[in-house]
Amino acid sequence: MSTALTDLCPVPIVQAPMAGGASCPALAAAVSEAGGLGFLAAGYKTADGMYQEIKQLRGLTGQPFGVNLFMPQPEYGDRAAVTVYASQLAGESAWYETPLGDPDVDLDDGFDAKLAVLVDDPVPVVSFTFGCPGRDVLDALARVGTYSIVTVTTAEEAQAAQWAGADAVCAQGIEAGGHQGTHRDNPETDGAGIGLLSLIAQVRETVQLPIVAAGGLMRGGQIAAALAAGADMAQLGTAFLVCPESGANVLHKQALTNPLFVRTELTRAFSGRPARGLVNRFLREHGPYAPAAYPQVHHLTSGLRKAAAKAGDAQGMALWAGQGHRMARELPAGQLIEVLDAEFRSAAAALGVRGAA
Repeated sequence: MSTALTDLCPVPIVQAPMAGGASCPALAAAVSEAGGLGFLAAGYKTADGMYQEIKQLRGLTGQPFGVNLFMPQPEYGDRAAVTVYASQLAGESAWYETPLGDPDVDLDDGFDAKLAVLVDDPVPVVSFTFGCPGRDVLDALARVGTYSIVTVTTAEEAQAAQWAGADAVCAQGIEAGGHQGTHRDNPETDGAGIGLLSLIAQVRETVQLPIVAAGGLMRGGQIAAALAAGADMAQLGTAFLVCPESGANVLHKQALTNPLFVRTELTRAFSGRPARGLVNRFLREHGPYAPAAYPQVHHLTSGLRKAAAKAGDAQGMALWAGQGHRMARELPAGQLIEVLDAEFRSAAAALGVRGAA
């Protein structure tokens, strides 16, 4: 097994790239400075916006960090379903006094332009979500010294990543907050995702790549369990959302531990792709009717979500959260890394897991 992944940082903790503003340079820098691997999320940003954040992050830390890209999605054929959903959202548009967005803008998330920037001015790590890039892309990154990670949700997707030449995979369990990083968006498999520990074991028996484990991890003992199951590092997102350095909206941060929000659910209501969030009014009312149309639905609802946040209405926002959200600790990111590492080492020593020394 290559040690290149674990050599990137002394603490086996990756801060998940959370698109939408949470994974800002301040958070990534704090995590990397504390010994973890901080990440920027390039999703929903322009290539220049991504580059400006990279420059800002480099000004804050000299430690390794990563950048996450969304893979372009296949063209969605059922435009009528998007039109119908738009009509169902007319009441939301009137309530927030905000027009619905154009569902057909920026369908590839500027992937080629962002990749060109990352090849021209390399960063230590690039990860991919919503699919696996071709060997030409991964080879181009390898030539400039960039370590590549592909998000997978099944052993078959992990095998495809290995064949394409990825350096590692991020095995994302069904417990994870935010979008499920499936390579194909198949509505027939909604809710049929694999739990993290089972997924780690299946991926470990299928490929010879290092594994980053992701999905509901909030404590160091869980990190130790993931490594005992066969992972090499652990990726945490929800745990970092409440940190003061996080760029998440304050309403989102408060909702994670607010007893008003008692559970999470996978929904297509906000983006057209399955994503785990706190159950609120918008999710309950529109989730059952949202079509499998990403990123069209994302663009359609973007203005509504921003208007809800501006109005202080958490019931209209996408409150992404993993299943362990109630365990969130409002600590500075560097201190959270220290606490998680101490918990991990204690649990790992008891389990006899590598990295406990």
